[in-house]
Amino acid sequence: MTNENAAVYFLDRNVDEGRGDKPAFIEADGAQRTLTYGDLQTQAGCWAGALERHGVRREERVAMIVRDQIEFPVVFWGSLKAGAIPVPLNTLLSASVYEAILHDSRASILVVSAQLWETVKPAIDGNRYLRTVVVIGDHPEGTETYEQFIDGADCLDTCDASADELAFWLYSSGSTGTPKGVRHVHGSLQATADTFGRDVLGIREDDTVFSAAKMFFAYGLGNAMSFPMSVGATTVIFAGRPTPDGVQDVLTNYKPTIFCGVPTLFAAMVAATEAKGSAPEHALRLCTSAGEALPREIGERWERHWTAPIVDGVGSTEMLHIFLSNRPGDIVYGTSGTAVPGYEVKLVDEHDEDVPEGEVGELLVRGPSSAEGYWNRRHKSQSTFQGHWTRTGDKYERTPEGRYVYCGRTDDMFKVSGIWVSPFEVEQALIDHPAILEAAVVARGDEKDLIKPAAYVVLKEGQANLSVDDIKEFVKEKIGMWKYPRWVEVVDELPKTATGKIQRFKLREGC
Repeated sequence: MTNENAAVYFLDRNVDEGRGDKPAFIEADGAQRTLTYGDLQTQAGCWAGALERHGVRREERVAMIVRDQIEFPVVFWGSLKAGAIPVPLNTLLSASVYEAILHDSRASILVVSAQLWETVKPAIDGNRYLRTVVVIGDHPEGTETYEQFIDGADCLDTCDASADELAFWLYSSGSTGTPKGVRHVHGSLQATADTFGRDVLGIREDDTVFSAAKMFFAYGLGNAMSFPMSVGATTVIFAGRPTPDGVQDVLTNYKPTIFCGVPTLFAAMVAATEAKGSAPEHALRLCTSAGEALPREIGERWERHWTAPIVDGVGSTEMLHIFLSNRPGDIVYGTSGTAVPGYEVKLVDEHDEDVPEGEVGELLVRGPSSAEGYWNRRHKSQSTFQGHWTRTGDKYERTPEGRYVYCGRTDDMFKVSGIWVSPFEVEQALIDHPAILEAAVVARGDEKDLIKPAAYVVLKEGQANLSVDDIKEFVKEKIGMWKYPRWVEVVDELPKTATGKIQRFKLREGC
């Protein structure tokens, strides 16, 4: 029987095919270490041996609150080699959320980057499931260092597993509330590499990839790990906060050929580039964007300055990566493109009937990478995973050309004078204003309790004197009288998840 453990395909195969000495991961900050495919295989095997030595059994959870650093892929693939379940967690959460997730997942091992320890420490008090806490870097009393944990451990081969066996969990980003544990199987990693990675990105062995999106969530996991490792490419990883200047330094100094970002970062980098007058020298051939729909103007301005096109698409934690996307040579900014080969999508109304072209419906998807379901959320699993189809919670419209245009989340859409209004459409119009950097739109009741759009905007530098009335008139002229925001509030920043998604529910709570 063939061993379908994902670590065989993504890690062991690269060494077997002669890429053992090739860099798999290069740190762009910190100690700036390099990890070859051969070193990764050896260290992952030792991690698997250390788990066995510590009594970790198959399917026990290994929680990871680990920055983008060399140890991340070692712990992830080493856990898969041992048959344990790695659970990468968002590194920007609060102690109370970590406490809830650690109890929910019942992880027996916790791996933490030392820089995050002070935040994580209160979350483990009283946890009856954790047996060992491993700290990467200086370790406090009561924990083990990463080096102590693996020192002297046997280097294990990859355990046998089927493609349908549970491999890892990811917790949803929490753009609409409490994160949920999403369970994925071994075969899903290769499924996304064989579809989006191969058929859309066209990723090659000679590519170098840099993902500003971190490896702890689905988009970054594919960008920085499964896609490059599927072809034996190299990934540049960056543990710090991806500021425009920091990202530009990586693009300049390490010359990646593929860059994976999110709309808010592309918008900030476009503004920074225009302030400097031009983009620096780079080697980019392609960029990707996900997390939220990329505004048309941002995509066009980026490509004008950086020359490398942005392939904008939509994915989800539940589907592991992007399933609806533009593709190189066939990009229409302002749309999410068409279904990625291997996936099917459809739009339905509130009665699950197909909606005609030009009308708004909820996006459903089916394909090879759908999750097994949520952990401990049976009702939510039943409402999201319906047979082969997965409900995305996104509202879309299909154009006569067969492309899909994002309209908003199902719980973000609202009607004004009986007509559906897409917050994203209003936000795109606002971003077209030369003084506005970012925008978010939610529904708010007026003095008669009638629903109207309310806008929150972040201004570009030097635009503090912008008139609110000017903004309203600008939107009226672009998209229509009934869609303009009745209220416009200027804010320093918008509430977002670590993946760059705007948390509109927090803005609604403030209305």
